[in-house]
Amino acid sequence: MKFVITAGPTREPLDPVRYLSNRSSGKMGYAIAAAALEEKHKVVLISGPVAIAAPLGAELVPVMTGDEMFAVISARIDDCDVFVMCAAVCDYKPVHYSAQKMKKERAPFALALERTRDLLTSLTSVPRHCFVVGFAAETQALAANAARKLAEKNCDLLVANDVSRADIGMDSEDNELVIFFRNGAQKKLRRAKKNVLARSLLKIILNAREKSLTKKT
Repeated sequence: MKFVITAGPTREPLDPVRYLSNRSSGKMGYAIAAAALEEKHKVVLISGPVAIAAPLGAELVPVMTGDEMFAVISARIDDCDVFVMCAAVCDYKPVHYSAQKMKKERAPFALALERTRDLLTSLTSVPRHCFVVGFAAETQALAANAARKLAEKNCDLLVANDVSRADIGMDSEDNELVIFFRNGAQKKLRRAKKNVLARSLLKIILNAREKSLTKKT
């Protein structure tokens, strides 16, 4: 079986030395890739800039911006069985890019931003044969926000985690996940190392995919 997995942050440049980004380390996405490889699946890992090594056996495709990630996914998604959108894509980017380093001024500085493309919504706006797994990092109303995103982004399954806590989630080796299914069911994976969670999550994904295929036949 072939997986396309995204991981890490994206960066939206402001000038040659500055950019907008987020705290994603890529560890969860890389752990899912490693778990899939352990089970002898093929993995294409589309990764934003991170400080960790790709798991042995993955086809690593490095990207920087959200537009770059979208282009690579678009070229790969029709050739996979499972698509896991674990990357933390920037929601905004500068309206204007300065080719020269912007100098610090005494006057107040305002940065004009515009929305970036919603990658998952764009990718699922047309029918796909692959099983689509989305991720949602939330700081409040986790269940309500995750359920809404599951429907709006047309995912087969959505994985949510609380990033308001300093001891799990972003920049941490541990995580705690809540999985939302299309039939309204939920499953909680209690706090554990991300590589342990990834193995449990992989089994859930494959089981849910098998059930979805059975319903279609």
